[in-house]
Amino acid sequence: MFQHYSKIHGTPGVLFRLNYAIDLRYGVLHDIARNILDGKPIDISMGHVNVIWQGDACSQALRCLAHCSSPPMPINVSGPEILSVRWLARELGERLGMEPNIVGEEADRSWLTNTARAVQLFGYPKVPVMTMMDWVADWISAGRRSLGKPTKFEVRSGSY
Repeated sequence: MFQHYSKIHGTPGVLFRLNYAIDLRYGVLHDIARNILDGKPIDISMGHVNVIWQGDACSQALRCLAHCSSPPMPINVSGPEILSVRWLARELGERLGMEPNIVGEEADRSWLTNTARAVQLFGYPKVPVMTMMDWVADWISAGRRSLGKPTKFEVRSGSY
């Protein structure tokens, strides 16, 4: 719809497609860490994810304003790394001093984002994955606030 009306009216824009932004109070890393701390299973059937710090996502969103065009340019925003959910669970478990309860097997496909255009335009995100994991593990282990809105990243059916 945005592309259609952009073409008709010449309205510039950007199709900003974001997945798995990370904040201390929500996100894939929060979900995994919370489940580890609560002794709940970590379903790894969605074998891999991309994640980006929310501040980096906001920075890229603002910088997209300089790249508006008609028709709108699509841009995928997330972290450029393809991260194993099993690896994330083990790393977060280590930081929390707990063994994650990993269940399931990695499927042969995951919902991932190709961020090559974003990296080309804006460079690598400022906050690396290891730092995000440190921050989230500290936040969760200190019992700090959660938004209570799971990402449901592990759902493969599209029904949430």
